[in-house]
Amino acid sequence: MLPGVTRILYASDIRPGSRPAFRAAMSLCGHYQSKITFLHVVEPVSGHAERLVRSMMSDDPSLKALHDESLQHVQQQVVERVERFCREELDASEMLEEGQLEARVEEGTPWKKILEVADEIDASVIVMGVRHQNSLLGDTPTKVMHHCRRPILTVPL
Repeated sequence: MLPGVTRILYASDIRPGSRPAFRAAMSLCGHYQSKITFLHVVEPVSGHAERLVRSMMSDDPSLKALHDESLQHVQQQVVERVERFCREELDASEMLEEGQLEARVEEGTPWKKILEVADEIDASVIVMGVRHQNSLLGDTPTKVMHHCRRPILTVPL
């Protein structure tokens, strides 16, 4: 196993089928009695789409409020998903203590934001689910692995 795991960053796309990777992250967390950060990254709207929306809304100040409200909604979905996972899949001995788990939603390019948050929290390890699509591992996990200097645990989904 890894020596001295104190902070785990679990990066999730929150799509169906991602529970095995979260289970692996929670297992590491329980084994090391560490802290875990559940991260979901929302990709920003493309420049073209943003210009289109702005032209239709005439720079309406409610546009930023709508954006912020959407991010807040995704944050709430992530928190509910984590709570449901803990309720449905963890037994009493695996339950985390208050403050041991943090759920975050960030906006940006997924692989860059994962590395940024890993640096910010000084993650001992990054845990990611891997969906085998076009490339061997997928675009985001591949870029994280190529640019990261931390241990990464990839879990096939």
